[in-house]
Amino acid sequence: MSLFSQRPFSDRTASWLQQGGLHPLLARLYAARGLQSPEELSLDLKQLLSPIELKNCLSTASLIADVLEKKEPMLIVADYDCDGATACAVGLRGLRMLGGPQTLIQFLVPNRFTMGYGLTPEVVELASQQIPKPKYLITVDNGIASEAGVERARELGMEVIITDHHLPGDHLPKAKAIVNPNQPGCNFPSKALAGVGVMFYLLIALRAELRQRGKFTNETQPKVENLLDLVALGTVADVAQLDRNNRVLVSNGLKRIRAGVSQPGIQALFQVAARDPRKANTFDLGFAIGPRLNAAGRLADMTLGIRLLLTDNVDEALALAQELDRINRERRVIETGMQEATLAHLAEDQLAGTMADRNGICLWNPEWHQGVVGIVASRLKERFNRPAIVFAPADGASGEELRGSGRSLTGFHLRDALDVVSKREPGLILKFGGHAMAAGLTIRKADFEKFDLCFQQVANELLTDELLERRHIHDGALELSEFTAETADLLAEEIWGQGFPQPIFYGEFEITQQSLMKEKHLRLMLRPLGSGVVASKPFTAVWFNHTQSLPSKAKLAYRLVTDRYQGQARIQLMIEAHDETSGD
Repeated sequence: MSLFSQRPFSDRTASWLQQGGLHPLLARLYAARGLQSPEELSLDLKQLLSPIELKNCLSTASLIADVLEKKEPMLIVADYDCDGATACAVGLRGLRMLGGPQTLIQFLVPNRFTMGYGLTPEVVELASQQIPKPKYLITVDNGIASEAGVERARELGMEVIITDHHLPGDHLPKAKAIVNPNQPGCNFPSKALAGVGVMFYLLIALRAELRQRGKFTNETQPKVENLLDLVALGTVADVAQLDRNNRVLVSNGLKRIRAGVSQPGIQALFQVAARDPRKANTFDLGFAIGPRLNAAGRLADMTLGIRLLLTDNVDEALALAQELDRINRERRVIETGMQEATLAHLAEDQLAGTMADRNGICLWNPEWHQGVVGIVASRLKERFNRPAIVFAPADGASGEELRGSGRSLTGFHLRDALDVVSKREPGLILKFGGHAMAAGLTIRKADFEKFDLCFQQVANELLTDELLERRHIHDGALELSEFTAETADLLAEEIWGQGFPQPIFYGEFEITQQSLMKEKHLRLMLRPLGSGVVASKPFTAVWFNHTQSLPSKAKLAYRLVTDRYQGQARIQLMIEAHDETSGD
């Protein structure tokens, strides 16, 4: 059974925020998300935390300034997801803006299917063959666990600068420099920076260092702030916690997109996604733009995505975005097939009574594609409210290793859980990494059942009944007068995301009509009930991937959005859940 509860807030705090100029509805929502005073409402760039407390950021900036002066070649080693791609583009564009010769600052993104994750020795070997051979390797969104890769780089005469945000292991690589807010001894107040955020901070520090060296003045310095659209995309797509510092980054990035001055690649992605950049919001970045960029790394080569983010040619950007859109459609087909197979497998387990005793889901199939396992794990986690790890063969069906991707529940730290498994059974997990909500790992195919058993034991120990109970936290009811397109637009303009959740409202409705769209989505016409007032005209609502009909009266959790058709704006409710404890 699902539990529904309203997110608590202080009326006094909401009143104070409203007195600071905030809309009454937003004041209530912000108070429920922990804001305490009107001073916290500002998301101006001047509110960004200083790079001073980001461990090694200033010294690394000084090191890179020396490298630029000596004109030594550098190679950025990227990751293959959206965060890694945007971090790479920010790094390349930023270093070139700050005086780095284009021919001496290149990038390399490993093929996830052949070289694995991070700065592996194989990636380092490939990097050493670039022309010109790099003197420095700069990792973005990876490297904190790459001890062997850093050692191999030093053997080949290259130094490594690591910029990352993932949690470190027991030992840090012996790199020339490490900038990571989550490394031991770092007192940076925000631990939530994405990889692209770390790279942006390094550029801020580098610009200050070069300014101090007399390369330019406050008036003539390059505007690295022009890269904030990329920072916003990578931060949201990586589902980074939107603490105030990240909200400042995302807010200012969205301003550039809405103003029509974002990178041509981002403008092209909005075009192929049929989204209006003038009304860009975090939902667009997370669910329309990010997935199209991620598709390159999942099924092909993220080089395609990075090229898109680096080009200044509008025609080339559109062509690359169209290719990414095609790959994303292919990804959806593969994902759908894998989901059907996994759900069939789980249905058999449920019939056998085994799912009731399992606090985690572990599955693999020789025909599955390793580029999509993370998405399928996420879907399974959402559907069954269990941490899920999905594996696929690392080297085709005949390979001896499996690569898995996992997604977790709030309260169950997935990376730490895998660490427990690895300590109890040394050698069982060949390598792993990640954070609380998502992780990746490699195991031997022959060890799958043993891993499944060990993971289930850890999940059974750490997951309580309370954590496994599906909870729907909402923001209470809307007044009838708030069911307007203006309210929906007001909400859409704000910065919502992980740790600062998008508003979900709750109320009772009369269902006047319901039907299926494309045989898999429920379309409704409904009227709000309560407070003795009933709407004169029903509103449209959609419940995606839900086919079961609702009773004539139902209590629903929903999001309020604006549906624009032929120049007309009208509200639409996106149904999130049905409180089955109520109704006819």
